[in-house]
Amino acid sequence: MWTKDNMPALTGKTVIITGANAGIGYETALACYQKGADVILACRNLQSANDAIANLQLEKGSGTLKARAMDLSDLTSVKQFAIEYLRDHASLNLLINNAGVMIPPAGKTTEGYELQFGVNFLGHFTLTGLLYPLLRHTPESRIVTLTSGAYLNGTIDFDNLKLEKAYVPEREYAQSKLADLLFSLELQRRIEKTGDAVLSVAAHPGAVETELARYMTKESYTAALERFGALMLPAQGALTSLYAATASDVIGGTYYAPDQDGIRGYPVKTAIAPHATDQLVAEKLWNLAEAITGIQFPMR
Repeated sequence: MWTKDNMPALTGKTVIITGANAGIGYETALACYQKGADVILACRNLQSANDAIANLQLEKGSGTLKARAMDLSDLTSVKQFAIEYLRDHASLNLLINNAGVMIPPAGKTTEGYELQFGVNFLGHFTLTGLLYPLLRHTPESRIVTLTSGAYLNGTIDFDNLKLEKAYVPEREYAQSKLADLLFSLELQRRIEKTGDAVLSVAAHPGAVETELARYMTKESYTAALERFGALMLPAQGALTSLYAATASDVIGGTYYAPDQDGIRGYPVKTAIAPHATDQLVAEKLWNLAEAITGIQFPMR
């Protein structure tokens, strides 16, 4: 049973966590801060991030906390965040791609992509690519990308990434979470070809009570409770991210989830469904992301 008490000291290490103002991201930031890390909360709403920092500081961690604005639905915002980070920092130990949106009303990103696909996948692809040069040159660095058990129901419909078809929120969410997992695994394959020492790892928090459910109807929320039972608190849900980011036995190109059917419990290495290991689909998705963002990585 692994808990945050098992985390190593993170003194002197820098951590970026997207969407760290609430829920799982907040608890991830808290644990890293308490272990001595210099934590950067990368959030769409800067005021919310600063409010989160005020609350985090009450916990008296030994690290530092900074808030930086970044809107994953706008790649210009993501690029500006990366430019400023690269300007001000010489290393990056942990990048935790935590932020996400689930079953919102139909919407598109600034670049015209379906909102969930754009925020959950394209925004994080862009951020990771721009920060990769620092990750490459930082010893024992890791990239943790949050996915979801919903990936099991996902397919990448390359003809429906801009709401070309009637919007089905759950279908688009599953697609975006499958894209996250495909991305994490393909990134590790590409890292290994370069010989870099960076680890790319995927994490599923389980069934957790967070603001991610804010767009669910009362009926669908009740149905979820009937299906999954009582939801975990965010502090418990954050354990898979923290394990993937800090545990000494973590291997790149793997997927971690709670030990009780991926719904609740403590983090363990978990089998990946075959459709998420399809390298042809992963390469097609990667090539598309490169074309959209203009970013190519990792490269030697």
